[in-house]
Amino acid sequence: MGMHTLPSKADTWIIKMPVEIEITENTDYLLDYTFNFHWHNRLLDPDSVTPFQKDTELTYRDLVLALKSGDDVRIKGNVGKNFAYSMGADLQHMGGSGGMESAGRVFVEGDVGPEAGMGMVAGALYVAGSISEPFGNIIEVRSDVSGYRKFRSITDIVCSGPGDDVLLLNMFDPENNTLLLNDSILRATVGARCNRPATIRIEGRAHNGTGVLMREGTIIVNGDAGMNTGSHLDGGTVAVLGNVGEFAGAYMKSGVLAFKNARGYIGAGMSGGTIYSRSRVKTNSPVAKVRMGKEDVALMRRIMDAGRIDAGLYNKYELEPEKEKYIEVRMRDGSIVLRKAD
Repeated sequence: MGMHTLPSKADTWIIKMPVEIEITENTDYLLDYTFNFHWHNRLLDPDSVTPFQKDTELTYRDLVLALKSGDDVRIKGNVGKNFAYSMGADLQHMGGSGGMESAGRVFVEGDVGPEAGMGMVAGALYVAGSISEPFGNIIEVRSDVSGYRKFRSITDIVCSGPGDDVLLLNMFDPENNTLLLNDSILRATVGARCNRPATIRIEGRAHNGTGVLMREGTIIVNGDAGMNTGSHLDGGTVAVLGNVGEFAGAYMKSGVLAFKNARGYIGAGMSGGTIYSRSRVKTNSPVAKVRMGKEDVALMRRIMDAGRIDAGLYNKYELEPEKEKYIEVRMRDGSIVLRKAD
């Protein structure tokens, strides 16, 4: 197999041909659009050569740019964890819009490790071997290539429709734009970046990051959910009929997150939106418990399957109203008077 080098970001021309790579050992973070969050901890240099290659010297960025240009990427060998992370996302941290963009196809002649397709929103994965749970934001459809299983993004299915693809094991109702996930597969980041009025129902528990960066739509989890549920939620509704893990609602901007109980603190870095919990939970300022209204009770009855009395027992959390600020003024007689600050 000969060497195949892709253009850098500065180049204006695009190669339209398959990119092939053979790896001799499990390799993590292949086709990870975030480059393992390189801008935060510099654990992974996008321009470093991926390890365990045979007869090629492709970098992490080479493979990602191939998908961004619509090329196929063919991998011979087993890939490790965090495969195709955020595939199809035009990441703001990389100077993008934060929305979705088209992506090419990936073929893996081997096995795939856990959390494949975390936050994936476009493109297709073809896998000849097995995939370890938990899955990311992917769902299996009937394959159009012999010898490979085919997976697409759940967000892509509910936002753009299945097209000619037929779902396996799960059900999609196009009339109501509703996806039912009842295949008992544990998934993370379900519905990531969804921006359409779709409904996703998960029969069973969910892994981490359910509804992350979602802007519209509804996700209902008929069970427990993991860490970072509703994190960076920017619209829409995430309703967990069980409990959630740590950092629920972290960095929420808008939308609704509801659950029975949460581990740890909720709403870290929250700047908007509403969180409902059946149990009292821990918060940090500026998130505070506020009064429930009739419309809140009606919402809990609708999305949390709560009875009339039980719905009224939920706790509501939002940004606390800004309090009027006062300053202390010491008078000549030694007394202290509080006056409104300008």
